[in-house]
Amino acid sequence: MRLTRKTIAKVIVAAFLLNLVVMGAGAWFAYQEAPPIPDEVVGPDGETIVTAAEVQDGKEAFQQYGLMNHGSILGNGAYYGEDYTAETLELKTRHMREYYADAEYGAAYDDLDSGEQSRIDALVRDELDASHDGGDVVRYSAAEAYAHRQVRETYVERYHEGDHDRGVPVGMIESAEGAESFADFALWTAWFSHTDRPNADHSFTNEWPYQPGAGNDATGSAMIWSVIAMVLLVGAAGAAILLYKSVKLPEPTASGISVPEPGDVSVFPSQRAALRFIPIAAGLFLAQVLLGGLLAHFYIERAGFFGIERIFGVHILQLLPFSIAKTWHIDLGILWIASTWLGAGLFLPPLLTGHEPKRQGTYVSVLLGALVVVVVGGMGGIWLGANGYLPGELWWLLGNEGLEYLEVGKVWQGGLLVGFILWAVLAVRGLKPLLDREPVYGLAHMILYAGGSITLLFVAGFMFTPTTNIAVTEFWRWWVVHMWVEGAFEFFIVAIIGLTLVSMNLLSRRSAEKAVMLQALLVMGTGVIGVSHHYWWIGMPDYWVPIGSVFSTLELLPLIFILYEAIGQYRAMSETGFPYKLPFMFIVASGVWNFVGAGVLGFFINLPLINYYEHGTYLTVGHAHAAMFGAFGFLALGMVAYMLQLSIDPERWDASWLRASFWCWNAGLALMVFVSVLPVGFLQLDVAFTEGYAAARSLGFYERDIVQTLFWARLPGDTLIILGTAIYVADLIRKRFVLRQSEDDPSVDDMAVAEGIVGDD
Repeated sequence: MRLTRKTIAKVIVAAFLLNLVVMGAGAWFAYQEAPPIPDEVVGPDGETIVTAAEVQDGKEAFQQYGLMNHGSILGNGAYYGEDYTAETLELKTRHMREYYADAEYGAAYDDLDSGEQSRIDALVRDELDASHDGGDVVRYSAAEAYAHRQVRETYVERYHEGDHDRGVPVGMIESAEGAESFADFALWTAWFSHTDRPNADHSFTNEWPYQPGAGNDATGSAMIWSVIAMVLLVGAAGAAILLYKSVKLPEPTASGISVPEPGDVSVFPSQRAALRFIPIAAGLFLAQVLLGGLLAHFYIERAGFFGIERIFGVHILQLLPFSIAKTWHIDLGILWIASTWLGAGLFLPPLLTGHEPKRQGTYVSVLLGALVVVVVGGMGGIWLGANGYLPGELWWLLGNEGLEYLEVGKVWQGGLLVGFILWAVLAVRGLKPLLDREPVYGLAHMILYAGGSITLLFVAGFMFTPTTNIAVTEFWRWWVVHMWVEGAFEFFIVAIIGLTLVSMNLLSRRSAEKAVMLQALLVMGTGVIGVSHHYWWIGMPDYWVPIGSVFSTLELLPLIFILYEAIGQYRAMSETGFPYKLPFMFIVASGVWNFVGAGVLGFFINLPLINYYEHGTYLTVGHAHAAMFGAFGFLALGMVAYMLQLSIDPERWDASWLRASFWCWNAGLALMVFVSVLPVGFLQLDVAFTEGYAAARSLGFYERDIVQTLFWARLPGDTLIILGTAIYVADLIRKRFVLRQSEDDPSVDDMAVAEGIVGDD
């Protein structure tokens, strides 16, 4: 079967429109179906227990003080602390049992016999497992009112007064009133997790979290769609392989092709400017992995670091709380990868065109300066906002918006958006000779579409404020987080790899365009709607369960083909005399980790029945690290190796340090994920299934001897990753002094891809 580029382009447009319709309708329903915030909650005597304003104040406290990067809400966030939804539901259930035990028998619940306990258990379960009447006022029983007040006291003691045994610094929430409001917010999420939707037989969260004492257990649809997903994977994989093998796609080959030597390629001034992104990104990378080591150790010493606080008398937890360290760790990871990609996207156009617009180098430097301002401002604002130094609305505009992956204040997010747009403008200027002569589905256009999709999806982060319902907030937040990772970033990966193959004369432009478009079709056809598996337990309607099951399953397919293509490319590049083996070692590693982290681990944890018990456990940590650093980090580092090799005289090029870093990173990531993180996750999955989700996220679980041993087992892997990064930074410093000078006006004959781009295929 012979598919033309125009045909594939039409199918991509159709897939894009389908995604737009489905997700646009989903956005409308998100507002309609979000769990209601009652105007007030009243006790049995009519006294007001909590108001909607207090719940909203609690959500603001949750965001301002970075509690999503300490624990999690509705399973989303950090895993160091408890899940606030599950914990408050468990505490509510426990206190209600205590209330009824005292009221009915005048004794403590634990002192009752099994029959008496069973009677109280049934009473509490029936009371919690009731339907919402659709009104604006929620009426508590006396037991619920008592439980609500007890949870408030617990949260004031913990999050205002501090609890170092749990890793909570003193004054984490500035005032006792703020801690009470945070408890109100967490209890509201617990309320809609155990309360059935009007005219439905399941709660707003599809009965998550697992808490049989409150009537929460996995629904039948979770089992049914898990089975359907596994059957679908087998059938869809066969169909995709048939399609892929039916389409004629030339394989990359180095035989009979003049692969340009690094020394034969001139360097433009804009490329020298783009190279400056690399040391900035490397510094962010080093800071990120050092913080990662600290975060891992916090699970062992909740308030210390190898006993140093005993020497100096100051708990590191008070100086650098887990929540702020985790916020910086996540944001720095995104920033160093994005910075590297931005630099690569501006370095590659001259290789394809032999053209540099006037003052392009100056504008690239302006973009880098703007990036530095946003990074410094954003990271500083996080600390200032979380510590109460920014009054009024400034805490979320300039400080810490407090949502995982979107922590920096809205103003700094706006700066990042402007930076993306400026990058796109510079990329258009650099690629203009190609854009003018190729069709709209050409390779240069694909690069812009991939970069543009990253920018467009980032706009979803501006669709909410701290006053927005948490379910709606999470709906939009996952547009950025998931659609970046499973859609735009994957698209960017295949586009960059295709462009790089052409820049090396290993593949003709038209062949690369067809391969990129076919893989982009698979990514777009699965990854965008695949975001819906994040909507199962956050208060969205249950129709997302079948949609999310189907598309999350299909997300594995493009990752298989990306790995297959990467291996094929490496085989071609392993032929004698190919000069760019090291960069493509990174690209192949990216394909392998993408398949393992995003594909295998992602498919496993996204089966609905598994996800019901697994959601928010260390299995997700393994998936996230293998996918984020393994896939996107290694691609960024491969582009660094390629850019540096082209920018250094061949006789002065030394790849030994980069190669050492490569193996340190791979070995370290494998040890961290498979020796420590995943075993902890499987233990959590067992506890969640047998004892309840709150128990799997409790301090008691993390303090188990076997879990602590597994946390210590992470040390070798983390050390190797830090060592590899330190070698990488040192290598960049020494390579800084051997970079070639840029040519003032190099001609197209000096460039690497005169054959691949200018040639007619």
